[in-house]
Amino acid sequence: MKIAIVGYSGSGKSTLAQILSELYGVDALYLDAVHFLPQWKERPREEEYELVKKFLDTHEKEGWVVDGTYSRLEFQRRMEEADEIVFLDLNRFTCLFRALKRYKNNKGKTRVSMAEGCEEKMDFSFVWWILWVSRQKKRRKKFEYLIKNYPQKIRVLKNQRQLDKYIKEKKTFI
Repeated sequence: MKIAIVGYSGSGKSTLAQILSELYGVDALYLDAVHFLPQWKERPREEEYELVKKFLDTHEKEGWVVDGTYSRLEFQRRMEEADEIVFLDLNRFTCLFRALKRYKNNKGKTRVSMAEGCEEKMDFSFVWWILWVSRQKKRRKKFEYLIKNYPQKIRVLKNQRQLDKYIKEKKTFI
């Protein structure tokens, strides 16, 4: 099984990736962990691309779960190869609440879905990203593209109830 998880920051992509990875017994790739080096430094683009390509090539037969949108990182390939695309389309205030809760629970720690040395943080620019920047037209168009071009394999989840139902369905059929 190959599952691509996309959506907004704070929507629960990494948590869902971890759950599905365990359910299906496949490796998960967290694109935030690929993008960032310790202390939130950005990894060179060529290196990011190579890491994602290598992961997809290595796990081609047994499957994978990939958490994150990152258009420049084999986006088209991931969407084409995915058996299922999950779009977490939760509203901005839910995402902000979740990000704040995540910060409270992980302050001073590095989450599994992040690069070593990237301790959980919360600042104005991240809040602004969650509430405004990540919701701008260009990014929304990317998600509209997925819905239009992959209707047979995309699942759009808009709230926690739908997310819980989706996870319950997955657990039932495995």
